[in-house]
Amino acid sequence: MTQLTIGIAGAGLVGRVLALNLLKLGHSVTLFEKDSPKAENAAGQVAAGMLAPFAELETAESAIFDMGLRSIQLWPTLLAQLNLSEAFQYQGSLITAHTADMPELSHFIHQLKSKVAAASEIQPLNQMQIQALEPELTHLTQGFFLPLEAQVNAQQFMDVSTHFLQNHPDVEWKPYQTVTEVASGHIQTLDNRLAFDWVFDSRGLGAKAQMPDLRGVRGEVFWLDAPDVTLSRPVRLMHPRYRIYIVPRPNHRYVVGATEIESEDLSDMSVRSSLELLSAVYSVHSGFGEARIVKMLTQCRPAFKDNLPRIEHGAHTTRINGLYRHGYLLAPAVVEQALSELSIFSLSKSESNLKRKAI
Repeated sequence: MTQLTIGIAGAGLVGRVLALNLLKLGHSVTLFEKDSPKAENAAGQVAAGMLAPFAELETAESAIFDMGLRSIQLWPTLLAQLNLSEAFQYQGSLITAHTADMPELSHFIHQLKSKVAAASEIQPLNQMQIQALEPELTHLTQGFFLPLEAQVNAQQFMDVSTHFLQNHPDVEWKPYQTVTEVASGHIQTLDNRLAFDWVFDSRGLGAKAQMPDLRGVRGEVFWLDAPDVTLSRPVRLMHPRYRIYIVPRPNHRYVVGATEIESEDLSDMSVRSSLELLSAVYSVHSGFGEARIVKMLTQCRPAFKDNLPRIEHGAHTTRINGLYRHGYLLAPAVVEQALSELSIFSLSKSESNLKRKAI
């Protein structure tokens, strides 16, 4: 295959997954990022990295579920490319509720099982079975185990991919570049206009001028250091207003979040969100009472009205956007689909269709 010159506007999660795929195909990549190469303000830096297709099935289209399962298959290969296999954990997840909310949890699981056959893998748990999975959750009496869910250490992926891409001989990284237009094989910045064989626009909300129906959905997370807590897999708590997640990281660090606010406000976390999240996490494990708050982070995820990702192909141009709160769950599968639709990069359309039928 002839090496092509590829420009990617936006070096967040999607931009990096694109770059890794294109490098593996033998092309050269130029990345444009408005911040430093670490992309400090990218939504991918704030994410918990949960790969939870079942949890999203309640409110999402079945396409999200299918792409999520596909991404779980693709993540190990992507991480192996970075020599970062330890960032992938495939030990399922636990979802539980307090006694008053257990009927809502049971209804939630019933909904999942009515939507997809794969939900038959979900296992009801009693108190002893919960303790067999998570020995420190001694007070929880009921829950469900979702064995097909996984997680990626999001911050580790972003950090290591920065180093990998910066040092790759076929990558040119252009930091602190505000991109004003991506079209017809060109990327226009405030200072320059560069031509490529193909360009990709993966700027998230930065592409709003060219995709005006984008909106931001605010999310808020805590990073907690909790030496008195040992959890081995993501734990979700059915909350009266939303699903709270607790995602373990190495050295007793946990990412805690769930808030979803229809706002593009990037200011600090509100008192209400702080109280709700911290009270909920303490109710799951009393050891969080002595945890230390390392970070309180907010970010806006790009979404369209239907909350579905969008791939748009034009003249030597592809736009990928709208991954909503499903960034890590969807990015590998969405990028795979986008490239498979362009035979110059990957598979012919007939081969792509056969591949999708096999998934």
